[in-house]
Amino acid sequence: MNQPKKPKAGRPKLPKGSAKGEMLRIRVTADELRTIEAEAKVTGKTRSEFIRGKLLATERA
Repeated sequence: MNQPKKPKAGRPKLPKGSAKGEMLRIRVTADELRTIEAEAKVTGKTRSEFIRGKLLATERA
């Protein structure tokens, strides 16, 4: 009696090369964090997306 295989729980795997495997930790003041969170919210981005965008935009300039 073979039962059909249940699908795995959780989020599906991302395509190869799409996953972000490295983590960067920085220290900021409480005021800086509030500013970052407020600006990220205004732009509709997560904190990580906002910071990554700012860093990479600066790098390209």
